[in-house]
Amino acid sequence: MTESLERRGKLIFAAVFVGAIAVLAVLFHAVTGGRFLTASTLTIIAKNSVYPTFIAWGLCFLFACGYTDMSIGGVVVLGSFASCVFGNWWGYAGVILGGLAVGLLLIFINFNIFAFSRIPSWIAGISLAMVYEAIAVFLKVSDSTKPLVMVSLREEYRGLGQLPWSLVILAVGLVAVYFVYNLTTIGINIRAIGGNSAVAQKMGINLTRTLLKVGLIAGTLIGLASALQESYAGMTTVKTGLTSMSMLFYPLAIYLLAQILRDQINIIIAVPICSAIVYAVFNVLALLGVPSGTLQEAILGLFLIVFGVVGQHGNRGVVK
Repeated sequence: MTESLERRGKLIFAAVFVGAIAVLAVLFHAVTGGRFLTASTLTIIAKNSVYPTFIAWGLCFLFACGYTDMSIGGVVVLGSFASCVFGNWWGYAGVILGGLAVGLLLIFINFNIFAFSRIPSWIAGISLAMVYEAIAVFLKVSDSTKPLVMVSLREEYRGLGQLPWSLVILAVGLVAVYFVYNLTTIGINIRAIGGNSAVAQKMGINLTRTLLKVGLIAGTLIGLASALQESYAGMTTVKTGLTSMSMLFYPLAIYLLAQILRDQINIIIAVPICSAIVYAVFNVLALLGVPSGTLQEAILGLFLIVFGVVGQHGNRGVVK
């Protein structure tokens, strides 16, 4: 009886949620003078929301086990460099392998530091962000590497960031990430560690081994995000002075919004939905003439605060 009521409640929520999105879409279309519900605008939203979804999925694993890695933006920059270099050499295989190799290596290094040092993960992440930014700058200015990284990915190898292939990759990623997060032992262990690491250890969960596996999973997702970002943008700008951390803001907003919906929609499924919502909102702001780089970022900051407060409602004690 309880399960039936719970299922019915979720179905009602889903219907209301879909209806609310439809109403918002019509409202956005009206306030933008009929420019929102057009093929070009919806295509832009779809393409923009794919690679941040993979980063947000990586955040799901990171936050589930209680870690905050602020170096992800720097990893994406270096992974995008690798996707560009190897993509121009080896085609699509190089685009994917370049991003994956850098994402796996650097995030795995990060998690070794998190697991074997006593440095709080957010402090270690900021330090690593500065290291990765310095490496990116060196690659940009060095006479031997500048001709490789400061070029665009060739047009014929950008298909992964364009429709329909980006949505195909998104659908495959959704199935794979949902399975790992919800239906595997490692997914269960990750959430157990995030809930209470001491209790998880007493239950026989090997904390260090589990954290290193999280590093591999998150590294795979960040690596794929790097390949998709490079395929979409064609060229990645070097980020310095910790500005690479700004690459986390949209994925973080997506994750926090998904957290609000997690009681009714599985968070892995909620992430791509929230990604489309967040990018739709900021696309509307752009259509209304709200300048990017200033006011849009201020609005994004307010969204992060609001989503964070609502998402943590009901939690007791200090949130990490």
